[in-house]
Amino acid sequence: MARSVAATLNARLAATALWSIALAASSAQGADHVGGPADYLAVVSKLEAGDTLSLVAGEYRGGLPIHHLHGEAGRPIVVRGPAAATGGRAVFVGRDGANTVSLVDASYVTLRDLWVDGRHAEADGVKAEGSRDPVHHITLERLTIVGHDRAQDVVGISTKCPAWGWVIRDNVIVGAGTGMYLGNSDGHAPFVAGTIENNAVIDSIGYDIEIKHQVSRPSLAGMPSGALVTTLRGNVFTKSRNASGGSLARPNVLLGAFPRAGGGRDDRYDFTGNLVFENGSEALFQGEGNVRVIGNVFINGRGDALVVQPHHDRPRQVTIADNFVAATGRGIAMTGADPNARQSVVRNVVYAAIPIAGIADRGNRAGTYREPVGALRQWLGRHWTVRDRSERASLLGRACGGAAAGADVCALQDPIRPGRSPGVKSGRSR
Repeated sequence: MARSVAATLNARLAATALWSIALAASSAQGADHVGGPADYLAVVSKLEAGDTLSLVAGEYRGGLPIHHLHGEAGRPIVVRGPAAATGGRAVFVGRDGANTVSLVDASYVTLRDLWVDGRHAEADGVKAEGSRDPVHHITLERLTIVGHDRAQDVVGISTKCPAWGWVIRDNVIVGAGTGMYLGNSDGHAPFVAGTIENNAVIDSIGYDIEIKHQVSRPSLAGMPSGALVTTLRGNVFTKSRNASGGSLARPNVLLGAFPRAGGGRDDRYDFTGNLVFENGSEALFQGEGNVRVIGNVFINGRGDALVVQPHHDRPRQVTIADNFVAATGRGIAMTGADPNARQSVVRNVVYAAIPIAGIADRGNRAGTYREPVGALRQWLGRHWTVRDRSERASLLGRACGGAAAGADVCALQDPIRPGRSPGVKSGRSR
C-alpha cells in the first residue's frame, strides 16, 4: 500500500512539474496573433515580448508603427508576412509624409517576409526615427523594398537614432534613392555592432549603403562598449544604372570613421565576401577609419574599384587582402592614411589601369585591365566556398527573378554559380 501511495504521489508531482514547464515555455514563447489590412494596427500596438503577429496577404496602407515596443533577448516581438513559397505578399504601401515602417524607442523586434513598396512616395521604407531613444536589437529579414526612388534622399533602410545589435539579412532593395543610410549625417547617432549579410542592393541613385562617421559614442543604458565590429558579408552592391553623376555621384559603399578618441575609437568594419559591381560616376568602395576588406569581388568596367581616403577622418588600421579586383580605372588606391597606424594591401588579384596606388605593393598579383580569362574562376575556387557561391547566385536569382529583372548584375548569376567558368568583360556589362 505504501509503495502504491508513493508511486501515485510521484506521478502527480511529475505531472505537476511537466505542467509548470509547459506553462513556462508558453509564457516564454508569447502569444500568436493573425492580422489583416483591416485590423492589424490594433494588434501591433499591444504586442509584447515573445509575441508573433502573422499577417495575411494583402495591401497594408496604414504603415507599420513599431513604437515603444520591446521584446527581450531570446523573446523578440516578431511581425511576419507570408513565406515566399506561399506566393502571397503582405505589402506595406508608401505614403507621402510618413515613413512606411517606423521604429521609435523599440528593441528586440524581428520583421520578416514583408514587401515594402514606396509607390514613389516622399517617404523612407524602414526607418528608426530621429530621437534620443535608441532602437536596438532589430532584425530585418527577407524584406523586399522597392519604389523608394522619388529622390536620392529617399532611403530603403535608415537609422537616425543610436542603434546597435541590428541584423539586416537576406533583404532585396531595388532602385532606391539610397539603399541603406545608417547613422545621422552629423555623426551623432551611431550605428554600432551591426551585422549586414546576404542582402542585394541594386541600382540605387546614391549610395547602395553608407554607414555614417561617428563624432562620439554616447553613454546609454545597454549600449555595448569595448572594441566592437560591424560586419558586412555576403552582400551584393551594384550601381550599373540609375546612378547620379556630378556633385551627387556616390560610391556603392561608404564606410565612415569611428570616434577619434574615447569610446568607439577601436571599433572596426569587417567587409568580407561581398560582390560589388559597376559604378560609372564614382568608385565602388570608399572607406576610412579602421576597416578590413577581405575576400571580396570588385568589378567596375567604368571606373575605380577601392579607394581608401579621408572623408570625415583619415584611414587608420586598414587591411585589404585576398580580394579580386577588375577595374578600368584604379584598382586599389590609398591616400591620407594615419602614419602611426598600420595599413596593408596583400595577396590581392588586381586587373586595372592603375592596379595599386598610394601604398607599397607587397605580394599582390597585378596586371592591366583586360578580360582575365579563367582568373576569376580560379580566385573563386580558392576564396569562396561552394556554399558562398551558391548563396550569392541564389540571392541574385531572387532579386533578378522579380524586382530587379533586367539589371546588368543579373548576368553574373551563372558565372558565380559553382561549376561555371566566369570571365570579366571590359566596358559596361550587357
